[in-house]
Amino acid sequence: MSFALDTRLAADTIEIGDLALSRLLLMNDARYLWLVLVPRQENLCELVDLDARDRAILMEEITAASKALIGLPGVDKINVGALGNIVRQLHIHVVARRLGDAAWPGPVWGAGAPLRYGASRARKIVQGIKGQLIRGAAS
Repeated sequence: MSFALDTRLAADTIEIGDLALSRLLLMNDARYLWLVLVPRQENLCELVDLDARDRAILMEEITAASKALIGLPGVDKINVGALGNIVRQLHIHVVARRLGDAAWPGPVWGAGAPLRYGASRARKIVQGIKGQLIRGAAS
């Protein structure tokens, strides 16, 4: 089975790495700390397209991504969503929100133009998220 990331997701994100089921991505918008999980299976559009075992794995990955973000400074709320109205490939957004952020209290989708990360800042965030996930797996 081959896996291809939707071209729009690839253009808007920075790869962090692969989890058991999903590819973990950082949305390239420095206004929000925003992760995206994409199950590495072909032809998935909805959560119900996954079998029960893989839905359970995805839920654990969402939990791990949420925990990696929630303890960071300035994070007041975690938003989790699976919309798929523009990008049909199944993907889950895990967004760290803070009171008064650029879209607060509304959704982040379509709230202004993205502010892209610089290369060194993106590397630092990717390494930090990897470290949080490793620490979380160990506990």
